[in-house]
Amino acid sequence: MMPVEWVDQAAARIAAHIIRTPFIYDAAHNLYLKWENRQRTGSFKVRGALNRVLALGDEERRKGIVTASAGNHGQGVALAGQLIGVPVTCFVSEQAMAIKVDAIRSLGATIVTVAGGYPEAEAAGRRFAAEHDRLWVSPYNDPWVIAGQGTIGLEIAQALGVTEVEACLAPVSGGGLIAGIGLVLRHLLPQVRLIGVQAEVAPFMHALFYHGSQEGIPDRPSLADGLTGAVEADSITIPLVKQLVDEIELVSEEEIARAVAFAYRVYGEIVEPSGAVTLAAALRWGRRDRPSVVVISGGNIQPEVQARIVLREEG
Repeated sequence: MMPVEWVDQAAARIAAHIIRTPFIYDAAHNLYLKWENRQRTGSFKVRGALNRVLALGDEERRKGIVTASAGNHGQGVALAGQLIGVPVTCFVSEQAMAIKVDAIRSLGATIVTVAGGYPEAEAAGRRFAAEHDRLWVSPYNDPWVIAGQGTIGLEIAQALGVTEVEACLAPVSGGGLIAGIGLVLRHLLPQVRLIGVQAEVAPFMHALFYHGSQEGIPDRPSLADGLTGAVEADSITIPLVKQLVDEIELVSEEEIARAVAFAYRVYGEIVEPSGAVTLAAALRWGRRDRPSVVVISGGNIQPEVQARIVLREEG
C-alpha cells in the first residue's frame, strides 16, 4: 500500500500549478460534484503528470520524457515538461480525438502518431523510451502519478468536513485516479463507499476486479475514449483498486451520452464522455437519501461532438 503521506507531498508540490476546482452541491439530485473539467488542460490528468515530472532528478530531466495518451494525460505531461523545460514526446493513436492531439502539440510536445488504437500507441512509446534511454511516464502505473491524482481526494475531504455522504463515484480505466482518491478516503473518510465507473464496452478493470483477469475482453470503441484499453498486467493500480475500491459499475453508451447532455442542460458544463460516466451512474441510481460525491474528470470534447450529443438527447 502506498503511504497516504505521498498524496500530501504531491499536494504541496503541485499547488502552485493547478486549480482548486469547484465543488458544488446539487440539492435537487442530492449530489456533490467535483468539476475537474475546469482544471488546467481540462482534465484531472495534469495533477499526476505534474507530480511525476516536477519530482524528476537532473539526469532524468536532461534525457527527456516519453509518454502515450488518448489525449488528457499527454496534455498534462506536455504542460509539466513545458514548465520545467524538459522535452516531451507523446505517442498517440491514429484514432485519438483531434482536439486533444492538437492541445498536446500546442504545449510543445512532439507528437508521434501510431496506426491502430491506444494499446499500439503505448507499446510503441514504451519501445521508443527504452531504445532512447528516456523516462517513460505512465498514465496510471506510477506511484507519483497516483499520488498526484489523489490530491482530488484531499480537496473533496477538506470540502466535505464532517458532512455524511454515502459514496464517491470516480471514473476508472487504468485505476490511477480512483486509487489516489481511495488512499485519501480510506484514511480520512473510511465510511464512504468508493465506486468506480467504467464504460460497459471496455470493462477491463471491472473484469480484473471481479474475475481477476481481463483475458478475452475485446477493446471496443466508446464515447468514453479515455477509458478504453487494457490495463498493464503488472500495474500497481490492480492491487490498489482491489484494496481500496468497494465496487465498479458499468454504464452504457446511451447512459453516457445522456449524462453529457444533462451536465450541459442542468449545470451549464461541457463534460467529455469519459468524465461523464460517474454522472451517468448517479442518474441511474436516482435521488438517494444520503448524498454522493461525483467526480467529473474532464471536459475535453470536440465541440461538434458535444453539440451533436446534446441535440440528440434533448430532441
